[in-house]
Amino acid sequence: MSKREYSNTRERILAAAADIIAEDGITAKLSVRAIAARVGVSTGSLRHHFPTQQALRDEVMRRAYDWMLPDTDIHNSTLPARDRLVECLRQVLATARAGSEAREAMTAVSTAFIVADQNEQVRETYLAIQRDGQRRTEDWLRVLADEGGIPNRGDIPRFARFLCTVLDGIALERALPAEDSLAQLETQTLYVAADAVLGHHS
Repeated sequence: MSKREYSNTRERILAAAADIIAEDGITAKLSVRAIAARVGVSTGSLRHHFPTQQALRDEVMRRAYDWMLPDTDIHNSTLPARDRLVECLRQVLATARAGSEAREAMTAVSTAFIVADQNEQVRETYLAIQRDGQRRTEDWLRVLADEGGIPNRGDIPRFARFLCTVLDGIALERALPAEDSLAQLETQTLYVAADAVLGHHS
């Protein structure tokens, strides 16, 4: 198989998996047999590209968030590191919406991952989303570490987890009854979190 054919098959597998999710919901079961049949490849070929269903789901989720999230300014070293980090976090929060849209989004999340039976595909989907958020945040922090903003690179996974938890809390808060000044409080919270990670004490 040529490199081009390999890439084409991989993309067709991802497209078929994305179609199943679009049809059956985010926690849809990504059956190896069903996807292979849609693509017209053997299950062995599919396993060659994606050894596990989790690997396939991880890549589908990553692609979805790549599409949803715009490029960030994390590499623009003319801007302060804390401002760049906060802007990256804001972009993630933009997907959580605000007001009634935030309530709808949080209801959908609760229905999919809390109310629903905790079966394997529900768990796989949630972990794929969680891993993607962790990976993106670690990528941003590595850029800042390369600039000297984070002295100990070993702290990056822990700091990324902390920032993801802050984002989860703000997303939930957006869905709850809140004061009119919530946007200002969010900004303050994001800067406190960024400063905690970057070692600033403003």
